[in-house]
Amino acid sequence: MRQPALTVGIIANPASGRDLRRLTANAGLYSSTDKASAVQRLLAAFAATGIEQVLLPPDMTGIAAAVLRASLGPHAEQQRWPQLTILDMPLRQTVEDTRHAARLMAAQGVALIAVLGGDGTHKAVAAEVGDIPLLTLSTGTNNAFPELREATSAGLAGGLFASGRVPAPIGLRHNKRLVVRVPEQQLCEWALVDVAVSPQRFIGARAISRGEDLAEVFTTFAEPHAIGLSALCGLWCPVSRTAPEGAWIRLHPQAEQALLAPLAPGLLQGCGVTASGLLIPGVAYSLSLSSGTLALDGEREIEFSERDQPSICLDAFGPLSIDVEAVLAYAAHHRLLAVGREHPQHPANQPC
Repeated sequence: MRQPALTVGIIANPASGRDLRRLTANAGLYSSTDKASAVQRLLAAFAATGIEQVLLPPDMTGIAAAVLRASLGPHAEQQRWPQLTILDMPLRQTVEDTRHAARLMAAQGVALIAVLGGDGTHKAVAAEVGDIPLLTLSTGTNNAFPELREATSAGLAGGLFASGRVPAPIGLRHNKRLVVRVPEQQLCEWALVDVAVSPQRFIGARAISRGEDLAEVFTTFAEPHAIGLSALCGLWCPVSRTAPEGAWIRLHPQAEQALLAPLAPGLLQGCGVTASGLLIPGVAYSLSLSSGTLALDGEREIEFSERDQPSICLDAFGPLSIDVEAVLAYAAHHRLLAVGREHPQHPANQPC
């Protein structure tokens, strides 16, 4: 009996890279045409690594339509792209579209999901798919969780892992997360990268990009080259993705010491630092403010008052993701992309 087709999903958030920070800083614009092109490069790489079917959600910006047209052309035929299936689902043009697509893909047993978006998009997908690995590609504004990489090499890594040619201990990364609890509101949410505490009492415009709007930042990891809120820890008390700990930093405009940090692309601000340290896994940390708002992965989502007692706890139960560099290093060492003369892309089989 024929085995089910080896299937992966691709979710390209049409709204990523288009938020308010495009107006307050000099961030670039990742257009729908750019995203459609990246999806096509993923398809070419998936074809080369044995992926047979790809699921893609519809959208109202032309990404899926452009990819579908390309999949019927001579280039796709020559490269033997996987069969492309557009998911049958309604569109609300909200984050629920991303969540719905992720649930449909999980229900169809995809081997992995490639996500094109920012931190928020990746969090929305991760919340729906359990242990299905994510292939992360950055197309948002402030991206820390998805690393900036070329879709072709990322697709090769994803395809090699999904086809079972790379062992899970090598190809998978176990990510950390920050769990936010507000018992008085019966609320439990989590963030992939950072939780920022703001003295602003109301959510208002969700994005935070001003140093004066920050009192504390908690991070799962903090890299010195990051852009966004996690850069505060990254440039003051860095901690790697693979370290068990996270980091925290406390801020005040009147602090003796200040840090110049890139809170958004092209937006450098001085932020007064009063204290910092490591986040120990499993420890519930209280906040320095009695009221304000909490921003999860850069966007304010939770309001809290004097009646509430929010806490933040680091754990190791975040989503699984493909370690692109480790997979490709393994592929090079074991020559997984070597092909014989029978392969259609061997140079002996190419037309003169």
